[in-house]
Amino acid sequence: MDLELRHLKTIRTIADAGSLTKAAAQLGLAQPALSAQLKRIERTLGGRLFDRGRFGVRPTALGEFVLDRARVVLPAISELQQEAVRFHSAGGTVAGFRLGGTHGPLLGGLVDRLATVRPGVPVTTFTTWSEREIAASVTAGRLDFALIGACGESPAPESERLSWREIAVDPVFVMLADSHPLAAQREIGLAELAAEAWADVPGDGCFADCFTLACARAGFTPTRVYETDTASCIHLVQVGRAAGLCRATLPPTPGVVTRPLAGTPLTWRHLLGWHPGTPAAGSAPEVVAQARAAHADAAARSESYTQWLADHRDAADPGPPGGTGGRTADPEYP
Repeated sequence: MDLELRHLKTIRTIADAGSLTKAAAQLGLAQPALSAQLKRIERTLGGRLFDRGRFGVRPTALGEFVLDRARVVLPAISELQQEAVRFHSAGGTVAGFRLGGTHGPLLGGLVDRLATVRPGVPVTTFTTWSEREIAASVTAGRLDFALIGACGESPAPESERLSWREIAVDPVFVMLADSHPLAAQREIGLAELAAEAWADVPGDGCFADCFTLACARAGFTPTRVYETDTASCIHLVQVGRAAGLCRATLPPTPGVVTRPLAGTPLTWRHLLGWHPGTPAAGSAPEVVAQARAAHADAAARSESYTQWLADHRDAADPGPPGGTGGRTADPEYP
């Protein structure tokens, strides 16, 4: 049997898991099948790779030797695959815009604007709640641009590989049913909502922790938080089951009002990222400009956000043309 990359991945998975049972579950194999595969690999490499005991498996000296080489080879092969994808897509012209985004109004606005200014260029989209998944897809060459959000000042994912520009920074608003006793207020203190259950869209950043901390500073602990998709969050708000956390750019929605939280305890940064080594990087200034214009359009459609901007204009940085919100990214970058 010749040694293959999948065998090195198997050895690494066993070592990382610390047991054949856990490794088999991660690899989607039955444990006897993994044990048989490991024995074949060991015969190919000339000796036992792991000592097995009651507390799991531990690499032998030969196993450590092989693992050291695998930790060099596997990332190199992964990088080769990513570079090959980028090389294949190279050509100096924009063949299309492959956009990845988290759920929200900006992705649709960006698609609309790109389709308008580049009517002959195809635009495709991919959405997920995971900012890391989208960033990894851009790094791997499967997407051209990532349009994501980040809480407060938290760093963007894949920041060592991707170029990022800040599109805008928004306050986080609260959604309430239009029949809610606080719905008529111009802004609402977080402490006034201490008795509410909450609804929010999941993510893999720090927003959930930041929200919990903001509630603690306001003197309470949330009784319940429903993490679900945007449509379900809106439904829970409409029926009075929860107060919802939302971006200030949330479009007008029947039965729902959005209101600023007093003191702006939470903020949300809109970010656009791309890989600097791809042809897409050449169109990045255009996409950044269109994303900022899409944000300005979304902000203008929200009456509550328009009012908030008017109330806070003196305290906000003006930002680049087309930008809105309390702060926008590099004014030098178009």
